[in-house]
This record gives sequence, C-alpha cells and structure tokens, in this order.
Amino acid sequence: MALEVIGAGLGRTGTFSLKFALERIGFDACYHMSEMFARARRNIPLWLDAAHGNPDWDAIFDGYRSTCDYPACYFWRELADYYPDAKIILSVRDPDSWFDSVSSTIFSKAHRETFAGGPMQDLFDRTVYADFGDRIDDRAFMTDYFTRWNQSVIDEVPADRLLVHSARDGWEPLCEFLGVAVPDVPYPRVNSRDELQHEQQEVGQRDGGQKSEPTAEQMEQFARQYIDQLKANAFG
Repeated sequence: MALEVIGAGLGRTGTFSLKFALERIGFDACYHMSEMFARARRNIPLWLDAAHGNPDWDAIFDGYRSTCDYPACYFWRELADYYPDAKIILSVRDPDSWFDSVSSTIFSKAHRETFAGGPMQDLFDRTVYADFGDRIDDRAFMTDYFTRWNQSVIDEVPADRLLVHSARDGWEPLCEFLGVAVPDVPYPRVNSRDELQHEQQEVGQRDGGQKSEPTAEQMEQFARQYIDQLKANAFG
C-alpha cells in the first residue's frame, strides 16, 4: 500500500482533525504522531533509523494510506519524492496562534525534559526540534520559521498537487481536491483543550513522583485509548 496523501503542515495545525477527516473520506488509516506512540515498540526504532538517514518508508507506513503531523511532516520532501502520485496537504493556522499552542504542548520545556536522555530525545532532536536550536522559545524566530516552512511547501509543490487547508475551511475544498464526496457530517473538530491534555499525558508520565520517560507500553496504551476517545468525540 502506497501513501496517497502526505501532510506537510507542522504539528498543532489541526492535524488531529485532518487525520480523522481523511479517515472519514476513505484514506484510512492516517499516520499521525499518535499512531507512532500507539505502536511504539515497533515504530520508534523505524523512525530512529529514518532520523539517522536510513528510512524504510514502506515499513513505516505499512497499512496506511495517508499521513499528517510529526514526525512524517518533517520528511515531506522525501515522502513526496518516494510517493510521486500522492497529493500534498499543507495544514495551516495563524502563526502566533500556532506558537502559543506549541509552546504550551509539544515544544514546552516540560515536554522536552520528559524525554531527556532516552531514545525519544534523539528522535525529537533530529526531527521535531531539529531546526530550532536554542530559539524554540523565541516567538519572533518561531513564527518566522512557521511562515517560511509553509511558503517553502507552496513554492516547491506543483499547484495541482497541493492543497493549503485550514480546519475552518471544512470538507468542501478537501473533498474536491481528493475527488471524493462530501460527508453528511460536520468536519471533525478536536477540542484544543483535549489536545493539550493529550500531549501533556502522552509525554508527562510520572513514576513515584519523579520525571521519567514513559515506557513503550505506557505510550501504546494511552495513545490508542486517546485516539479512540478523540475520534468518537470529533464528529459530535
């Protein structure tokens, strides 16, 4: 199975809503960071290989028809080349809103410290945080990075292969772009507070009151339960 849709938008740009939307209209399953955690024992070693320059995309995306969010979005160019027939979706939002969101979740100091010293730190440092250095808390730098990232996708992807999409755009442009019917349900909305709780719990496991990297088993159990919960709520 080859990827048919590749999400090039950074995390926290409505990617959970996009994941559920793509799955609803037939591009199931959609790979999202939550899916990486849901099969952590299998997936994390594969992504570490990719981060070190030895990707096995067919193994990583076995069983998936689409992808969005980290860590896959970091490799959107490689994936676009490897899957030349796949459409590209750039999920977007206001840059300052994006910075506020990532700063309280996936780029927060607490999140970064949770994985310190473990294999996830290596993966995140080589993908999610790779372009930031010590500027990750610098609003001006980060919002400029966000804007430049989006523009690079727009500049490099042929117009007939690219959709720039915000969650507020809803079903119509997404379905027209992918050539499928518009569902008779509202576009999925994943509550931002729920997403924040997801990120905090996903990486905020504690053992005896002390910070510790979650075990693979803990990641898998929480991620799968939370994906199911969010999906059940996403369509009202």
